[in-house]
Amino acid sequence: MSTPSFISINKLAHTRVLIIGGTSGIGFAVARAALEHGANIIISSSNPEKVSSTISRLQTLYPIPSYTERITGQPCDLGDQSTLETNLVSLLEHATSPSLFPNTTTPTKEKIPLNHIIYTAGSRPERTLISSPEINASSYAASGTLRVLAPMLIGKHAKTYLLDHYTSSVTFTSGVLAARPVPGLVLSAAVTATALEGLTKGLAVELAPIRVNVVAPGAVETEIFDGFGDKREVYVEGFRKGTLTGEVGRPEDVAEAYVWCMKDGFVTGKGLGVMGGRC
Repeated sequence: MSTPSFISINKLAHTRVLIIGGTSGIGFAVARAALEHGANIIISSSNPEKVSSTISRLQTLYPIPSYTERITGQPCDLGDQSTLETNLVSLLEHATSPSLFPNTTTPTKEKIPLNHIIYTAGSRPERTLISSPEINASSYAASGTLRVLAPMLIGKHAKTYLLDHYTSSVTFTSGVLAARPVPGLVLSAAVTATALEGLTKGLAVELAPIRVNVVAPGAVETEIFDGFGDKREVYVEGFRKGTLTGEVGRPEDVAEAYVWCMKDGFVTGKGLGVMGGRC
């Protein structure tokens, strides 16, 4: 009897996946999912201590050498416009280093291209009405550094550092605000949703055959919820009532959307809402 040929579960085996924003929340869940699917993962965020602790956390969760040797990380600060591109290129150079993973079977001095880039970096937006005095012409640029400028520069350098093939992908992270605006978050809606979704569609055309998609999660219970303090449960209950599932999203469930975007070689230019049927 011949060994079965698995057409789905092995699609990420031996690939290189860079997760920017992979030290917590959805990004961490995507890192775990990619690792479980056989990928070599590179974790990145702006905080070196978080990168180090995340690698240790993953190695504890997956202590077998066949997993631990596929986990690495590199800090990268993308929050400063003056150093954004330089820092990003440095990260991409590191992520394509031929000596990064000891399980690489073919010795080479040439860089090994990435197969997938997952981008979940960002921060919880502060509510500020558009009529507030502190809103000015520079507010959009400041808010858009992580959410729009960094993705734009990832697109700029994608052809250099990603395998130029339809099996390769870039997946960004948007949000629910474009479809469901909230008072005080108009600027965030313009930056994180509308602009990023337009950028995704444009990059899908320019970077073809490399695929570009964006996942738009609804309310997902991550570490960001800790910022609600003693009102946490009030907010969680409010989010539950706004979904058809009656639940707040879990990072491990939302991570499946990113895995799908990586594995499905026929999806590109897509905005994928993962919102529990938010109404």
